[in-house]
Amino acid sequence: MSWLAAFFESLFMTRVIAALFVLFALIVSPMSAQAQSGFNAGPATPEYSEQVATSFHLPMRDGLRIAVSLHRPSVNGVPVEGPLPVIWHHALDIEAAGTRATGTGTDARRPLSDLTRYGYVVAVVARRGNGASFGTRRGYEDFTEGFDAYEITEWLAAQPWSTGNVGMYGCSNTGEAAMHAVVARPPHLKAVFAGCFAWDRYDGHTRGGIISQYGTGPTRTVEDDLRAMPVQGDEDRTLLRQAAEEHVASTNLLALMQSMPYRDSWSPLVMARFWGEVSIGAYLSQVRDGGVPIYIQGGWYDDFRTEGLIALANLPGQARMIIGPWRHCLNPGFDLQAEQVRFFDHYLKGVDTGIQSDDPIHYFTINAPEGQEWRSASVWPLADADNRRLFLAGDALGSEQPRAAGARAVTVDYAPVCPPDPVEPNFGPFAQPCRSSAASVTVAARTFAIDTEVTGNPIADLWISSTAPEQPVFAYLEDVAPDGTVTVISEGRQRASLRRVVEAPWNTMGTPWRRSWAEDHQPLVAGTPVKVSFDLLAVSYVFKAGHTLRVSITGSDARERARVEVAPAPTLSVHFGGDTPSSVVIPFRPAAG
Repeated sequence: MSWLAAFFESLFMTRVIAALFVLFALIVSPMSAQAQSGFNAGPATPEYSEQVATSFHLPMRDGLRIAVSLHRPSVNGVPVEGPLPVIWHHALDIEAAGTRATGTGTDARRPLSDLTRYGYVVAVVARRGNGASFGTRRGYEDFTEGFDAYEITEWLAAQPWSTGNVGMYGCSNTGEAAMHAVVARPPHLKAVFAGCFAWDRYDGHTRGGIISQYGTGPTRTVEDDLRAMPVQGDEDRTLLRQAAEEHVASTNLLALMQSMPYRDSWSPLVMARFWGEVSIGAYLSQVRDGGVPIYIQGGWYDDFRTEGLIALANLPGQARMIIGPWRHCLNPGFDLQAEQVRFFDHYLKGVDTGIQSDDPIHYFTINAPEGQEWRSASVWPLADADNRRLFLAGDALGSEQPRAAGARAVTVDYAPVCPPDPVEPNFGPFAQPCRSSAASVTVAARTFAIDTEVTGNPIADLWISSTAPEQPVFAYLEDVAPDGTVTVISEGRQRASLRRVVEAPWNTMGTPWRRSWAEDHQPLVAGTPVKVSFDLLAVSYVFKAGHTLRVSITGSDARERARVEVAPAPTLSVHFGGDTPSSVVIPFRPAAG
């Protein structure tokens, strides 16, 4: 059946990180992005200033108990009778019960339950194997969670306080949960707001065949899970302890990833080819046929930004996207909840909020002139992109392919270290790329005479060789200031032995796609150059006059997970010119200098 979706959740969005989201929103300096966005007239007027929440266990079709906190707008402690539309979150934990005032958070980080202010019932549901819910986590967003999403949506739609119009929210692993609910196609699911998720799980979490620094989570103990919010009536946490003891049998997510090095790997841990089971793109026709409107949140400092753009490209007329100058699921200084209300009011209440007349893409260009940062577009990549191929030639990048062949070599550094960030979170999905100049092949283009914009999807076509049969390759797009300060703008990665490029089963926006099946594995032969093609994460960035565009190539990255090290450290060579013309494609805007 079509709605037997495969679903996923990575533990990087645990309760600790959720708390960090709130803390981060409170300590950053607010930006004026909301006022300058040009597409949002401002938040809707709240209808209610109070909510009452209850929590309970909801039995699923197999008898397993799922924890739910239900939040309803109230007046003087009495729930509004309604009926009202419902928005729910397939999360890792529930929220506290009781009566409280709403609208007390910052614009950047309000709890989802604050949507009760605008005339919605909100449900927060702990997925099985998490929080106060019973059961085990097989691997996140598997078939069982698909059944759960379907069942919960239809239960919410059938309640007397519900209009039957149900929406979903999620970001990170819960964004993927929301997208997989779209795959499940419950009849009453009418709209989804999802952020920072993987369109394809293999590409999103094992980008280029290299395990990322997120999505594996810590191994939780019973004592860890006892910190979760219990349901009402379980003040002594007896039920919570019983649930936590069941959670211990959940699949270890790092071991699961390591058991599946290829896109078609069969994992004995879950008895399935799990990458396909849990990838949204594998169910493209079901998502399209369902027609559920989707609003995608992305950030230029988030590793999932290209995944969101791929989702947008494959769902024309169905999806829209906002991309801000944000890290993973963070939006400092920007009232994203106002956009959520604008979106849900249209699709769940039938209110004309003007969202239908907007372009489907709103994005922020970093370093653009003040007041001109927010732009809109009807398609991505932009129709006026000037994709220029620049060839490597020694330590420079140029528009002409060198006739003479050459190479530059570097010994792989297995201990690159990123400097700590004193203000922003810089671990797991928040970690930003950095690289070691001493262990990289660095090539520079000309210094810009005027401000120059790069917006789109950069591509690296590199000819490399290595003394090792397995060689990860990392490429960084960098901005070098006149004082020598280096800012990494984007990064791409590819395991060279999985370099075979084939036609993708969906729209990849013109970027190369590797099937990465076991039969595609081609170990390197020492000293023999091979072509490795891969995209760098999407960008929209202005290089200021006097700054230099630079590309650096390395054989390791500080954010690698489960790295396989070779002794002695291998030598990575980047070849250029002749029959091995390494190059990069940079998506300039027409005004490039």
